[in-house]
Amino acid sequence: MSDEQRSMLKAALVFLFIAALAIFFLNGGDRWLSLEFIKGHRDRLLVFTERHYFPALLAAAAVYVAVVAFSLPGGALLSLGMGMAFGRFVGTLATVLAATAGATLAFWAARFVFADAVRARLAAYPAAARLIEGFQAEAFRYLLFLRLVPLFPFWLVNLVPAFTNIDTRTYAFATLVGVIPGSFVYVNLGQALGDIDSTKDLLSGEVILGLSLLGVLAVLPVFIKTDRDR
Repeated sequence: MSDEQRSMLKAALVFLFIAALAIFFLNGGDRWLSLEFIKGHRDRLLVFTERHYFPALLAAAAVYVAVVAFSLPGGALLSLGMGMAFGRFVGTLATVLAATAGATLAFWAARFVFADAVRARLAAYPAAARLIEGFQAEAFRYLLFLRLVPLFPFWLVNLVPAFTNIDTRTYAFATLVGVIPGSFVYVNLGQALGDIDSTKDLLSGEVILGLSLLGVLAVLPVFIKTDRDR
C-alpha cells in the first residue's frame, strides 16, 4: 500500500468514526441505550427473542461489537440486555466475544491511524518511553489488570495499547480473559433488570473490590520478579 493510499484510508476511518458518533447522537441512540428504554420495552424484547432467538442473538452481538468498536456509550446497558434476553451463560458468552471483537477493531483502527504520530511525539519524553517499554515487557499481565479493574474506562483501555508494540494476539487474548468476570456480573444483573433503578448502583463496593483484587493478582508476579531482579 502506497503512502497516498494509507493516508486516504486513515482519513476514511476518521470520517467513519465521526459519522458514526454523529448518526448515533442525532438519532437518539443515547436514549435507545438507556436503562429506561430497555426496561420499558422488556416484554417486547423478550417476546421477539423467544420467536427469533438466533437472529436476535446475532443482532444483539453485532450491535455490541459496533458500540465497542466506535467507543459509543452503552456497553454496560447492552450487557444487562444480554442477560435479560439470553440468560447468564449464553449472555455472558455473547458479551465476552462481542466485547473482544469490538475492542480489537478499535485497537486496529487506532494503531493504523494514530500510532505512528503518537509514538513519534512520545519519543521526545523519556518517562513516557520507559512507561511504554515496561508495559510491552509484561503486556499480557498489565492489560489483564486494566481489563479486570472496573475503574478504567473500557474505551480508553481499547485505544492506549495501540500506541505500544503489543501484538494483536496478546491484546485479544488478554481482553477476552479480562472481560469475563465483569461481563458475568453485568449479565447476571440483567436477569433482575426490573429491580435496577440506576446504572450507578450496578457495581457494589464489594464487587469493585473483588474485581480489583483479581487485577492486582494478575500483575503481582511482575512486581515480585522486579523485586527479585533488584
